[in-house]
Amino acid sequence: MKIHEFQAKELFKLYSIPVPQGGVAYTPQDAEKLAVDIGALPLVVKAQIHAGGRGKGGGVKIGASIDDIKSLAEKMIGMQLITHQTGPEGREVKKVLIEQVLDIESEMYLSIIPDRTTAAVLVMASKSGGMDIETVAARTPEQIVRVFVDPLLGLQPYHCRRVAYEQKLESVIAAQYSALLSSLYRLFMEYDCSLVEINPLVITRDKKLIALDAKISFDENALFRHKDIQSYRDVDEEDPLEVEASKYHLNYIKMNGNVGNMVNGAGLAMATMDIIKQAGAQPANFLDVGGGASTEMVENGFRIILSDPNVKAILINIFGGILRCDVFSTGVVQAARKTGIQVPVVVRMEGTNVEEGRRILADSGLNLISAKDLKDAAQKISEIVA
Repeated sequence: MKIHEFQAKELFKLYSIPVPQGGVAYTPQDAEKLAVDIGALPLVVKAQIHAGGRGKGGGVKIGASIDDIKSLAEKMIGMQLITHQTGPEGREVKKVLIEQVLDIESEMYLSIIPDRTTAAVLVMASKSGGMDIETVAARTPEQIVRVFVDPLLGLQPYHCRRVAYEQKLESVIAAQYSALLSSLYRLFMEYDCSLVEINPLVITRDKKLIALDAKISFDENALFRHKDIQSYRDVDEEDPLEVEASKYHLNYIKMNGNVGNMVNGAGLAMATMDIIKQAGAQPANFLDVGGGASTEMVENGFRIILSDPNVKAILINIFGGILRCDVFSTGVVQAARKTGIQVPVVVRMEGTNVEEGRRILADSGLNLISAKDLKDAAQKISEIVA
């Protein structure tokens, strides 16, 4: 789960990570009041959406007066902000962050992520931060410092010293850096984060280290441990179908293709999307109903797929282990009857009670096309979308 910059900075404050003085505004009047309360001009107005590249997209502006701040907020709130991460449709801005402008000497980059290859926590840092960090990583990867931390042992002082040393930070900054990195690591671990990023992490001219930006994502599987974080969820920043799917504990991600797919198991879902592409079509979604899906979950998954107007055909690929094929087929038939399905459906099933499952589909009287195996399923989908 992603959260907004202003929410991430609220968490930073809990861990004594320095951030600029500021607050969030939902209206131009809120922005005006915040500008008066902060007092120090100029101030920066930052659009709050779940996407990077806001500065290049026009979502970060500096105002020299209180009237400027109000005017900028008025223009920004309600705009469709387009960045390299939003796609051409952009994202509507519904709130802005008003913050003090810092006197910056230099910009750095710092992040913490899990590294699944090594089963470690990876700290990444660079003395070259800011909007062009992707270019730095691509063209001069040697400028990126990487330190792997054993999560069982935790971040040690020598990790912090190494990160600071490899960036050649002067002693007055290195001491602050070690304290900040230690706090950031604690936040990362205690809140089950999948990403914590500061870009840029700035050094001011009076030698202060401050997180000018903040990005945090959380492992959704661990959110039950963090009731306070659940309230940070902004469903306006999520696809409506993905929000609907989450109500039924379905792993659904909308895509831009024309073939919907329903699968039980993430690996099988990835393989199914490959099959769809090999057939000459494009997957419209990722949908994993899970190994222990009920008839109701199958029905809701089916309904959500059909809610996407781009879906022209559906490929169902099920291995009946915990989820028996007869239970799954019953859910498909119920969903098809309730939704009045108008698109072809190809069903490939193997596993527990597969013959009973195929019988249920055959006796339904619905236009459900059975496939013998994956190759047959791919061929049938190819013929449908050709």
